[in-house]
Amino acid sequence: MTRTQIFLATLALAIVPAAFASTRDFSVGPQYDTTHVYVAAEDLDAFVRSFTTTFAGQPTTPVVATVTPTPSKTTSQVVRTSSGAISVFGFQTPVPYPFGLERTGYLVTNVDDAVKAANAAGAATLVAPFDDPIGRDAVVTFPGGVNMQFYWHTKKSESAPLDHVPENRIYLPVQSADAFVKSFLAFAHGKVLSDERHASAVEIGRSAGTYRRIRLASGFGKATVLVTDGHLDWPYGTELTGYEVGDLDATLRRARDSGATVVVDVHPEGNRRAAMVRFPGGYVAEIHSAVN
Repeated sequence: MTRTQIFLATLALAIVPAAFASTRDFSVGPQYDTTHVYVAAEDLDAFVRSFTTTFAGQPTTPVVATVTPTPSKTTSQVVRTSSGAISVFGFQTPVPYPFGLERTGYLVTNVDDAVKAANAAGAATLVAPFDDPIGRDAVVTFPGGVNMQFYWHTKKSESAPLDHVPENRIYLPVQSADAFVKSFLAFAHGKVLSDERHASAVEIGRSAGTYRRIRLASGFGKATVLVTDGHLDWPYGTELTGYEVGDLDATLRRARDSGATVVVDVHPEGNRRAAMVRFPGGYVAEIHSAVN
């Protein structure tokens, strides 16, 4: 190794954050990550049909199973689309706490070790690792009360890379936003793509003013942290995920035709056009496309 190579290698080690150096990256890929959607059992079929049609996706066959560490019963389905996947739950029993409060299921290479790494980065274990019918799961909570589920499947699955990687949309108060970003990025080996401290508040439904918008990326996909004072008109703050599509107008037509309602009309947001849709069963999603 030349002196230059030695210097560059030493420099690279020097600028790697300590948390990155002491933990490994447990992500598998954003095509394996799913937004968790809980709907009433009687709304499940209508929701799955509408969401599948809107994003031209493919649903799995519904199954009835216990997906919690304590007794419960739910119908469960996964819908995969080129803009991201969802896990849908229609519980036939009361939902055990704290399930239903997690926003995302992240596939990890090892659940137990991933939980320990999240703890080391400042997250708390909300549901200790447990076995489910097809693998192993846990739920952790990051600073600010951001709950995420980790999962691992006994039988390895294969999913094609996404055409459009969705974004986790996380609303936080100013007092916890930086702590969440620091903790999550340390665990996820991620980075800050942008930190706009004076983004137009039109993006969150206001007529004027600004707010702080932080965009993140990691092996788990994208995330946007929206730092607000909580003075939000519905439906802002109720959406969990923003879905990027190639043709926003065509996607919204399919949404309307399949029983969904556009609750925030198309509007510009910097380098994108965006809208908000409410699906049968109540699930609200942000949908956007890039402006060329």
